[in-house]
Parts: sequence; C-alpha cells; structure tokens
Amino acid sequence: MELIDGNQSIADDCVSMTVGEPLSRKEAETLATALKAVADPTRLQLLSMISGSPSSEACVCGLTEALDLTQPTISHHLKVLVDAGFLTRDKRGKWAWYAIVPERLDVLRGLLP
Repeated sequence: MELIDGNQSIADDCVSMTVGEPLSRKEAETLATALKAVADPTRLQLLSMISGSPSSEACVCGLTEALDLTQPTISHHLKVLVDAGFLTRDKRGKWAWYAIVPERLDVLRGLLP
C-alpha cells in the first residue's frame, strides 16, 4: 500500500470499492432505446392515456383531439413508441388503433423505486 500524505493512494481506494456487474451491451442498448422513446412529454402523455383507457388501446383520432395537436404530430410520436415496442398498431378502416404492450412497459416500471 502506497501512502500519499499519510493517506492510502487513490488506486488502493479504487481497488477496494465494490461495484456491481454492468448491463450487457445489448441490455444497455435496449434500455437506451426505451428511455429515448419516452424522453418526450407528449409520448409520456400518449402512453398514460392509452394505458389508462378501459381496453388499453385508443384510436389516433381520440388522441389527437385530447392533446390538441395535429394528427401528423401525434402519428409521429406514436410511430416512435411503436418502433420502441411500447405500442402495437392495428389499422381498422381509415383509423389506426394503438394498444399497449404490457411487457415492454415493465422495462420502465423496473426503473422506478
């Protein structure tokens, strides 16, 4: 053990620290994608609205009206959430319906205390 001014060296302190195993690269990339997708207030609102609906699904027309945003803006945010795996999309007639993927939301729930 090397002493510097009567104290352990920084290297000795570092070696004595206990750290946990890091996420695998794949796990870190998956989590980063999820966090990027929900790092937007509108997307969080959309997820909460759809999740809170009786059937855990909603039509894009209802989401547009509720948030007072244009349909292209809402559709863009929904596409990001679909691409990140939080929602599924089902075309019914001229409207698209979006449903929650419960398992994917568990990724976020696991981050909360």
